[in-house]
Amino acid sequence: MFSLLIAGCASLTPPPGSDAPLPGSTRAYQEQIALSGRLSVRYQNNGKDEALHGNFVWTQNMAQTSVTLLSPLGQTVAQIDVSPNGASLKQGNEPPRTAADVDALVQGTLGWPLPIAGLRDWLQGFAIEAAGMRVIASPQSPDVITRDGWRIHYASWQNETPAPSRPRRIDLERQTAQAGDVAIRIVIDSWQ
Repeated sequence: MFSLLIAGCASLTPPPGSDAPLPGSTRAYQEQIALSGRLSVRYQNNGKDEALHGNFVWTQNMAQTSVTLLSPLGQTVAQIDVSPNGASLKQGNEPPRTAADVDALVQGTLGWPLPIAGLRDWLQGFAIEAAGMRVIASPQSPDVITRDGWRIHYASWQNETPAPSRPRRIDLERQTAQAGDVAIRIVIDSWQ
């Protein structure tokens, strides 16, 4: 059983501009989404267990992803933006940090991994598993282990009639060299 969790890995890339279902899917991949919810992270820092809780706002379209991490009281903790030109992360009054790899930027700045690249797909229940096969998670098939070692468990689903189910809670975990055992739990409260 997974500890507490969330995560990201290699991304599933449907044809550009396509909102069509992937083969075998009853749910279409959406290039443009906006959602918000809650985030819990457990990791290790200098051998000590650490935990963070807060909220997030996520928007993405075909070329861009924007993630705002918020404290439980609503203050912005970090603003992460990804485009074809690279990624930037801004915290408070500090100058933005930039890098070509958003996941390395986030882990290096925050001290724990938040797999933004993988989450573009994982938030919708799509992933590429360890053997390279495309996976479309469902309430009947909720577990995936990704190429880069993230274990994803889709713990609960939103059922919207007539639309197919969408993930409601996603638990991820992974062993890392920098942050030890990492567990992330994402609860999606609002889809737009």
